[in-house]
Amino acid sequence: MTTHTHTIPLSIDYIEISVTDLQAAKDFYGGAFGWTFTSYGDEYAGIRTPAETDGEEAGGLALVAEPRPAGGPLVLLYSGDLDATVRAVTGAGGRVVNGPYEFPGGRRFHFTDPSGNELGVWGPR
Repeated sequence: MTTHTHTIPLSIDYIEISVTDLQAAKDFYGGAFGWTFTSYGDEYAGIRTPAETDGEEAGGLALVAEPRPAGGPLVLLYSGDLDATVRAVTGAGGRVVNGPYEFPGGRRFHFTDPSGNELGVWGPR
């Protein structure tokens, strides 16, 4: 296991996404972003980082009976090509719910995955 090091105390280390269909979520995130997974049975899959960063886990998909209510923290991903990411998200079955739109730091859009989770993606103008 890789030793975790952080430049600031209490930095975010792991993001867990609740999903109502584990295989559909793996198909969606794999298709939209090329994510790979470590299976831990029928109820959990670890999200692997790219091989160039040692392929450690950065998060997980956790099977739940009911979707979590809307609200709470919003996970934002970064993309160097926002328009290509919009196409990948919609091509994999996601639904864009806001944007793309410009903001002072670049451009951004929000989408929902097959379980109804809302995430955002931002990138340069």
